[in-house]
This record gives sequence, structure tokens and C-alpha cells, in this order.
Amino acid sequence: MPDAFVLFKTEPACERDVYLSLTEMDAVQELHALYGKFDILARISAPDSTSLTAMLMNDIRQIGGVKDTQTLIAVDV
Repeated sequence: MPDAFVLFKTEPACERDVYLSLTEMDAVQELHALYGKFDILARISAPDSTSLTAMLMNDIRQIGGVKDTQTLIAVDV
């Protein structure tokens, strides 16, 4: 199962709405509100890399109030 860590920058005053939207997604395994350059950190899991890509592009990045994201794909070493 591939995992991705997604850092979110939200529009002003939208942090809570984005956070709550993410809590409703089954793929979100871990979620944290942050202070600093980014507002939210989410760990996302998917059954395969194709599903992960589709989820990131079609679901995660389309949440209202999301200004910018940075996605870090976890790999095995």
C-alpha cells in the first residue's frame, strides 16, 4: 500500500473546513493541524500507486479552501 504525506496551505480562515473534509475521507490515516508554513499534514493510503495518484488529483486537491499542497510519496528502502 503506497502512502503519501500531504502538506496543505489553506485559504485564510478555512483551516477547520479543510480539516473536517479530510476527516471524512477513508484514505486519510493520520491528520494534524500545524503552525508554520503549512496548516495541515495528512497521511494518505491507497491500494496502489494509480489509485493514490487519482485520489490526490481528483479528491484531495479539489477540497474547497485548499490554496496549495505539497505531496511527499513514501518509499521503501
